[in-house]
Amino acid sequence: MNADLKQTSSMDKLLLIAIKAAISAGAEIMEIYSDDFKVVLKPDDSPLTIADTRANAVINTYLETTAIPIISEENKQIPFATRKKWNTCWMVDPLDGTKEFIKRNGEFTVNIALIEKGKPVLGVIYVPVEQTLYFAEVKTQKAYKCIVPNHMFSEEVINQCDPILPVWNLNATLRVVGSRSHKSADTDVLIKEFQQEGYTVEMLSKGSSLKFCLVAEGAANIYPRFAPTMEWDTAAGHAICAAVGLEVSQVDSDQPLVYNKPNLLNPFFIVQ
Repeated sequence: MNADLKQTSSMDKLLLIAIKAAISAGAEIMEIYSDDFKVVLKPDDSPLTIADTRANAVINTYLETTAIPIISEENKQIPFATRKKWNTCWMVDPLDGTKEFIKRNGEFTVNIALIEKGKPVLGVIYVPVEQTLYFAEVKTQKAYKCIVPNHMFSEEVINQCDPILPVWNLNATLRVVGSRSHKSADTDVLIKEFQQEGYTVEMLSKGSSLKFCLVAEGAANIYPRFAPTMEWDTAAGHAICAAVGLEVSQVDSDQPLVYNKPNLLNPFFIVQ
């Protein structure tokens, strides 16, 4: 079906730029994925590879043409005294799921979102190993998915993407998706609560922002996150889920996650 992404508005143009950036970064990542690479540890002990830095450089090249400031995991972090003046900014994770990349299990993504006044308004997730693209615009409540053969962008490919039309069949089996690399005792408690309510719980494990995609598509019913995440981990997935009518809510307040906060660390949240 036709995604009808014509360059007729500034938002469409920004979405196309983000799509091109994500696909190009994915191509760069796959060149490194197919070869040997070194792993170093950042100050917070999280892993970093040359794929992270090269993908980040590719994305910056595209997004800098928009003159919209960029918050990226791999950019130098900008003080909130400066960021608080931004009504609009890009939120980027050039390689979400570096641990999965290192394990070579394919469960890593490129995440790009546009934030306006603390809310994600568009999001792009690219899965390089599967050559699969997800993108959404929240205002129009439209989200799409397609295959991008050989990581080659074309408007013809984009305009033939299928809409994401999730079917949420909440029955006796509740499909809960969780992190492959970040287990949580609180998630186990929640699962026991569901079981006590009479549900048969099927637990799915996925790396990176693929968890958001599974819920958006209806392949999972709920994604509870009781482990640390940063804003760049969630913004693109948040946009895609919001575009199909899902909520990404803070556990303690039931309010949506917000972005470009003084501290870029997210509170715990649930997607459903």
